[in-house]
Amino acid sequence: MPPRPSSTLTEAELRLMKILWRRGESCVADLVGAMPASEPLAYNSVLTTIRILEQKGYVEHRQEGRAFLYTPIVVEHEASRSEVRRILGRFFGNSRERLLLSLLGDDDISADELERLKQAIAAAEAESARATRRDVPRLPASSNASTRGRRA
Repeated sequence: MPPRPSSTLTEAELRLMKILWRRGESCVADLVGAMPASEPLAYNSVLTTIRILEQKGYVEHRQEGRAFLYTPIVVEHEASRSEVRRILGRFFGNSRERLLLSLLGDDDISADELERLKQAIAAAEAESARATRRDVPRLPASSNASTRGRRA
């Protein structure tokens, strides 16, 4: 039985996706030319990788003359969120708290990073409080007035 295809991105796939997110629609030759000199990929490797990305649903193509032009159909933000959710599930039992505690336990965290995390947590708390207030069912004002004078 062949291995089931992964929906996550390999390093080579991610490098190509980053180029596509930056450049937009591109043909294989453009992708080869845009590869960093320190990490080159051959034309056939790029072609194979871009076809895999298409099978995974990350890109689509259209034909212009003899060339295929590839376009990302998954935005970078969604791809990164998907990866974080995968890591969250695999390593942290879907616990955001365990993930964050693991990051905070890293000695390399800077004071600026800690401050941005505090601000993000405060913003998330405020949004959660607003959402909770929106979700609380309220009786219409006319219902309250009509029940005041009634006896049980």
